[in-house]
Amino acid sequence: MRAVLCRTWGGVDGVTVEDVPPPTMVEGGVRIRVRAAGLNFADTLMLAGKYQVKPELPFIPGLEVGGEVVEVAAGVKRCKPGDKVMAHVGLGAFAEEVVTPEARVYVRPKRMDDIAAAGFPIVYGTSHMGLTDRARLQKGEVLVVHGAAGGVGLTAVEIGKRLGAVVIATAGGEDKLAIAEAHGADHAIDYKTEDIRERVKAFTNGRGADVVFDPVGGAAFEASLRSTAPDGRIVVVGFASGTVPQIPANILLVKNITVIGYYWGGYRTLRPDTYDKSFAELFRWYEEGALKPHVSHTFPLAEVKAAYKTLLGRQSTGKVVVTMG
Repeated sequence: MRAVLCRTWGGVDGVTVEDVPPPTMVEGGVRIRVRAAGLNFADTLMLAGKYQVKPELPFIPGLEVGGEVVEVAAGVKRCKPGDKVMAHVGLGAFAEEVVTPEARVYVRPKRMDDIAAAGFPIVYGTSHMGLTDRARLQKGEVLVVHGAAGGVGLTAVEIGKRLGAVVIATAGGEDKLAIAEAHGADHAIDYKTEDIRERVKAFTNGRGADVVFDPVGGAAFEASLRSTAPDGRIVVVGFASGTVPQIPANILLVKNITVIGYYWGGYRTLRPDTYDKSFAELFRWYEEGALKPHVSHTFPLAEVKAAYKTLLGRQSTGKVVVTMG
């Protein structure tokens, strides 16, 4: 089968597309014929050897797929051959086949196609659990979402609206803000030309945000800290800016602010049942039409380097997806 291989640390330029043997079936496993695979910022960190999880070389990158079940191990009850599924596989998505534990596989809604499924699990799963389980966002609260036109940010906008929040989106440029508004944002801030702190205060009559959802870090986090309402919560999701902020504890103390660290993948061992509950609700919302996955770019497997560079160059909105052809 054709697959992307990372043989050395160093980033996108080190990957190749090669013929490799199909993966071996494992106990409790599901073999999926991959039709499409989603790209994530975490993939690029993994290729550079800078992610929380550092796989042994060589490895097939890619964390999520949409496709069809072709084989299941004895005892598997979650799905059967022929089922159309999505899966967050951990590794191995950029290949024509992947084998993954059944707990990572979800029979998807009938109207969800392969491309939407490939870009669904990580970004929607991250935003849903982050806002419901970690931030405990309530109806009527003010939610600020940074990077609101990106993969995670755009889903946080949709989910925040579905939960009944007033959503303030921040992004760089009018075109990206227009996408966030099309997906439900009530207010928009262009961080290239506007002061985040001043605009959040203006939108909230000086009070500030109840919840900040931050996959960006850097200057966005610093602005959030100074525009969060007393007793507010900031959910730290990632550092797409490349800068990990240092938090002045005195501001947390004076304003009774809670900063919440959040790594979605960590709940695979902490509370694995949370994933099933989360996706059950997300699928209901998808069927209602409240969630509309946005994929700005698709690339064939042979052009995976171009796909990565589109993501890293901030040329995409929503998701970038690789198709198997």
